[in-house]
Amino acid sequence: MSGEEVAVAPNEVAAAIGEPMDINSALPLVVRKSRAHGGLARGLHEAAKAIEKNNAHLCIIADDCDQPDYVQLVKALCVDHNVKVLHVPSAKTLGEWAGLCKIDSEGKARKVVGCSCVVVKDYGEQHEAVEVIQQYKD
Repeated sequence: MSGEEVAVAPNEVAAAIGEPMDINSALPLVVRKSRAHGGLARGLHEAAKAIEKNNAHLCIIADDCDQPDYVQLVKALCVDHNVKVLHVPSAKTLGEWAGLCKIDSEGKARKVVGCSCVVVKDYGEQHEAVEVIQQYKD
């Protein structure tokens, strides 16, 4: 956890039982579990506060963020406080994982709001996806 940056593909397919979990299936699971346990900071203000208080374990930034100052600030804070940085290609995908959407009767996300930065403050319960994220170095 030394401020390294990692790009993640938007593949959300969960790993089958008995099949090893990869970073693409682990990341949405970690974000959703963290949200369920109240350990997620969404947006620049909440993320900056969490990182500066040394409460952050993981920072996820959307690649399609159109404000370079925003990305530069978050990356600099993560490097200063030794927080691992991961990248996802879409802010809408990250917003959906972070719960910034409405769920319709069929279980599909509607009215998804984009989110450029999410910080995981608490993983919640320990599970396989957390171990995959912690061991991911690339």
